[in-house]
Amino acid sequence: MSDWLGLRGRRAVVTGGGSGIGRAAALALAAAGADVIAVDRDIAPLDGSGLRAEDCDISSESAVEALADRIGPCDIVVNAAGIIRPGALVDVEIADWDALISVNLTGYLLVSREFARGMTERGGGSLVHVASISGTHAQANSGAYSASKAALIVMSQQLALELGPQGIRSNTVSPGMVRTPMTEEYYQAPGVAERRDRAVPIGRVAMPDDIADVVAFLCSSRARYVTGADIVVDGGFTTTLMSWVPRPGFEGS
Repeated sequence: MSDWLGLRGRRAVVTGGGSGIGRAAALALAAAGADVIAVDRDIAPLDGSGLRAEDCDISSESAVEALADRIGPCDIVVNAAGIIRPGALVDVEIADWDALISVNLTGYLLVSREFARGMTERGGGSLVHVASISGTHAQANSGAYSASKAALIVMSQQLALELGPQGIRSNTVSPGMVRTPMTEEYYQAPGVAERRDRAVPIGRVAMPDDIADVVAFLCSSRARYVTGADIVVDGGFTTTLMSWVPRPGFEGS
């Protein structure tokens, strides 16, 4: 994998690197030979991981600037930090809306633009942002989550347009259902894990490594002509939409 991806010696910053998809992505890049810095507000879970850890609140412009000063230029940024807060849009507290947008969208911009400066000096680089199928298929009662992911997908496309001449690519990965520390409580409810597995054509909900492998590819020179893309990694879940619509005479066997 390391020879094929050509990531040996590349420097990567992964936000949200303490758990879930971010941690899996950081470990996948490290396994491929990259020099990885995992960034999180809570770096204690990174003890013993073998990864360099840096604590940072990516929603703070000054904190991101200080982080970039400590780390220096890099070749790869993976934005995987994220929060979710429940609530219908008509009832959502604006403080909750602002808190989620500040991490899931503004934080990604702050990190991207800060490290893009160094990428320009190094002749190019790759930005990969973890979005969600919720960014293209609205998810009810999830507050600002879907809105933040939809905006992220377009923001990544704009970064691809603006930074392409500097040799910097920007792409999003949109996972479907994934078992992470943030979502694990859902799967503890009786029958939920089994029902979710059955809803996916591949037959199972994703684990973080399933997403991390796609992230690693997009970070690599093997994806050198891929930019402005949104790669859906959902086991085929979003292809099932029309199958829920009754069509007499078209039932499966």
